[in-house]
Amino acid sequence: MENRRILITGGAGFIGSHVVRRFVEKYPNDLIINLDKLTYAGNLENLKDIDGAQNYIFEKVDVVDAEAVLSVFKKHQITDVIHLAAESHVDRSIDGPMEFVMTNVVGTVNLLNAAKEMWQSGQHVFHHVSTDEVYGSLGESGLFTEETPYDPRSPYSASKASSDHFVRAYHHTYGLPIKISNCSNNYGSHHFPEKLIPLMIHNIVNKKPLPVYGKGDNIRDWLWVEDHASAIDKIFSEGRVGESYNVGGLNEWTNIELVKYLCNILDEKLGRRQGESEELITYVKDRAGHDKRYAIDATKLEKELGWTPSIKFEEGLNKTVDWYLDNAEWVDKIISGSYQDYYKKMYLDR
Repeated sequence: MENRRILITGGAGFIGSHVVRRFVEKYPNDLIINLDKLTYAGNLENLKDIDGAQNYIFEKVDVVDAEAVLSVFKKHQITDVIHLAAESHVDRSIDGPMEFVMTNVVGTVNLLNAAKEMWQSGQHVFHHVSTDEVYGSLGESGLFTEETPYDPRSPYSASKASSDHFVRAYHHTYGLPIKISNCSNNYGSHHFPEKLIPLMIHNIVNKKPLPVYGKGDNIRDWLWVEDHASAIDKIFSEGRVGESYNVGGLNEWTNIELVKYLCNILDEKLGRRQGESEELITYVKDRAGHDKRYAIDATKLEKELGWTPSIKFEEGLNKTVDWYLDNAEWVDKIISGSYQDYYKKMYLDR
């Protein structure tokens, strides 16, 4: 097989950086091109361990810029795409939906157009990475399957649902070889500290209030980010063209159970009195349109491709807590904004 030139968009972000690292290390004969705009959530320090790899290239490009996207396709003769670049924070989408429309919808269509123009022949894959939030909210029972009708409830999930529809439309209309995966909430190392788990770890360590929406009874299915990267690899490499696959961690926790569990882990690790950190829990007004419950049925992925999560949630949380405790400097740089200097130092000031 001819060496692939795989474009991974959003590769400096939380999930993207884990995917880029996996592909750079696992496929040394393929060229991995990381395309990222480096917004607040993109951080090249996430990838400094592979910065010098022979099969790795970084391109600072905004997917909203159609001309720049096409020029990257031409410059590197891109053979495949794994598309992760997205605005992804629900709270931010409520404050400013338009940015989500531009990046998540227009950006996706720009990539589809570039692929359509460049891939006139040969073997290609356009793997679009999406979210379980496109399915809406579940009641007390039931699971999201690949057949669940779309029912997005936030500007974020509406923008992701729209991008999923465009990806499928380009498959049906133009024959573009696409694959889609919809995942549950991810957690793990290098997670931007505005998200629930890293925010709680940071605030517990620093004895700051732990803000919990509403009663804390919203339920989420949690997926370890390295398991998600392995699932993306599996679907990209072996999944059927034109198909969607749900990726989940096979566990459900209420937000308040999760926060209390983190309090207990950290009380133990930091030598605090048991129950001390729980006193920091502060209930705040619920998020607008806050979905009650998400839970993924990943049976199709297991049956067709033999993928299951490698790690139980408790073990993954312990690993995650340890990473944040060992990498306090990374978190401090993110919070201060100084991580943005890394790009300047590595790419502009040379």
